[in-house]
Amino acid sequence: MGFFLGTVLILVFLVGVLLLVGHFYPGSGADLLDWKPTRSYETEVQLEADDVQQMLDAQNEMRRRRGAPELTREELDQKVAEDQAARLRGRGPFSSPDA
Repeated sequence: MGFFLGTVLILVFLVGVLLLVGHFYPGSGADLLDWKPTRSYETEVQLEADDVQQMLDAQNEMRRRRGAPELTREELDQKVAEDQAARLRGRGPFSSPDA
């Protein structure tokens, strides 16, 4: 019983010391590890916009081959908004008509 109690006390002591060090350390954990994100949020937003434009261009290429009218960015945004509204209502494209 003494061994078990000693082990638990040592673990509680170590966790307490780590919590105190973390609480009183003047910087953040990222500063402590010298961690910096690989890409900025602005870069991520730009890459996302580029991806959407590439997908829209590819879809318009297929639509031109079929003779269908091309989609504009505004029409695509409107379709996305409609799909999200339907999903929030719980009626996605794969739900049953009784739902």
